[in-house]
Amino acid sequence: MNARPFPRRPLARALAAAVVVIISVAGCGGSPTASNKQADSGPTAAEKLYAEIGALSGKERRDKLVQLAEKEGTLDLYTSMTSDVADAVEAAFTDEFKVDVNVYRAGSETVLQRILQEHGASFQGNDVVETNANELFALNTEKLLATYTGKQRDAVPEAGRFDGWTATRFNLFAPSWNTKLVPAGQQPKTWEELADPKWDGKLSLEVGDYDWYLTLYGYWKQQGKSDQEIDKIFTGMAKGAKIAKGHTVQGELLSAGQFSVVASNYSYIVERAKAKGAPVDYLPFVQPVIARPNGFGLMKNAKHPAAAMLFADWLLEEGQKVLIENGLTPAIAPDNDPLKGVQIIPIDVKTLIEHGDEWSKKYNAVVAGGEKVESK
Repeated sequence: MNARPFPRRPLARALAAAVVVIISVAGCGGSPTASNKQADSGPTAAEKLYAEIGALSGKERRDKLVQLAEKEGTLDLYTSMTSDVADAVEAAFTDEFKVDVNVYRAGSETVLQRILQEHGASFQGNDVVETNANELFALNTEKLLATYTGKQRDAVPEAGRFDGWTATRFNLFAPSWNTKLVPAGQQPKTWEELADPKWDGKLSLEVGDYDWYLTLYGYWKQQGKSDQEIDKIFTGMAKGAKIAKGHTVQGELLSAGQFSVVASNYSYIVERAKAKGAPVDYLPFVQPVIARPNGFGLMKNAKHPAAAMLFADWLLEEGQKVLIENGLTPAIAPDNDPLKGVQIIPIDVKTLIEHGDEWSKKYNAVVAGGEKVESK
């Protein structure tokens, strides 16, 4: 049977909701403009430290940061990493440095709302945030993130360097399949093949993947396809599609054989399941691979700016290995880069933020006729 669409909350609405809370807090005596006034009067103490350390490099920079960070003794980190990755990152960092890490972990939208609410109450709860591109773009738009410079940032590809924030990892959208249901050589080899009638009732789409949708749509437009041609392809994908909420759940259902192919799951989720013996695969990649950067931003009013900057440097150096060990795609490619030669298209974050509601509605119309599936 056809299911009702999943309720979704595009980033623009999430940001608006947080602003309402900020106004409410201000009405109770808080000052939502306090931080902005401080920024208007000149650099914050944290920004001055970032600039001072940013002029250093190599051992001198690391030694100075370690000295100052261990004197501060604490790092307050807000992140939307999965709990296992967050635990691994925290453990590796605290093993190396005498800095206690307080981690607040939640979904990216919740992390964004918490920071905006605390900002509205003139309370600085975190020193650094590591989350999705959408939320980082919004935080930078609100002028809450500081400039970060250094050779570590310079090593990140251009697709991962943004005003106010820097990518630490990429989530790669890739078709994946159940190898018991899709024999070798029968898997989709192009994005267009996902619209083939042979996948009717056997293909799954994820309810919130409008960032993937708008990026692939834009890519096809650049390749000369008309709107009508593109709409026909997505309509073909959605015909009889199983609509899942959440990539992790979608991956579990694929492993269990609830459907044969997933249009756009994250490659690391499939890789993890594959490593545990699940009959799933995503290689060779369907190209172009669509990548959504996730990264960090240093807070302008961080209470522990040295610890924040040390964490940023570490995450782009030693921390990249930790991410790889946990199955993620690092921002800085290793020597044996598995993506060498693969065409990668980054999510257009600017379009996503400025026109997210429009694209969300379009994608919602695409998946509205599908059948809702859930983990049992």
